[in-house]
Order: sequence, then structure tokens, then C-alpha cells
Amino acid sequence: QVQLAESGGGSVQAGGSLRLSCAASGDIFSSSTLGWFRQAPGKEREFVALISFSSTYRLLAESVQGRFTISRDNAKNTGALQMNSLKPEGTAIYYCAASRRSIRGVPGEYDYWGQGTQVTVSS
Repeated sequence: QVQLAESGGGSVQAGGSLRLSCAASGDIFSSSTLGWFRQAPGKEREFVALISFSSTYRLLAESVQGRFTISRDNAKNTGALQMNSLKPEGTAIYYCAASRRSIRGVPGEYDYWGQGTQVTVSS
């Protein structure tokens, strides 16, 4: 089992930065893929970034490449999403999620989810 809790959301102006954190409890976090997803009002949940359990593989959605960075610290059971040059279209609830069976950005392949943290980017 893994329990996840996001923090670090907030309101920023376009061009600003935020760092989201994901705190995990449970004994399988270090062997799980960590993913970040977001969901804007009226839209489906979409993939943002993922990092493999060993941090040897990272994948970012095209829309955030060059602006977002994903990382994790298995010793501390934490993950992070550094978001720079934020755009208004990045306004959404951001979720961290864990999967032991997937290395892809498909929401249905993630078994554990946090409650989400709101990110609002104003123009």
C-alpha cells in the first residue's frame, strides 16, 4: 500500500514558478513509478510527468518539456515537480500517483493517488 499527499500548490502569475511535493507512506513507494497528472475544470485528467523507481527514466509531456522537472528521493519517500515558466493553461488540480505495473503516463495504470493540490496561473 502507498498513501500519497501533495503540497505546494498555489496561485502565481504567468511566468512564475511553483514546486509541488509528494509525500508517500508505505513500503512500496521506492519500487513504484511516480507520476504527476493534472485535471482542469471540465477536462479529462492528463499526464504531466513520470519518473521510474530508480530515477533512471523520466518522461515529460510535450507541453511541459523544458519548463518542468520531476525528481524523487526514495530515502525520504518523497517526490517533487518543479514547474517554471508557468502558463495560464497550466491551471488545474495536480495529482501525484504511484504504479508498480506501469512506466507509462496512462492514469488508469496508476493504483495510488493523492488528493490533489490546486495550481492557478493568472495572465
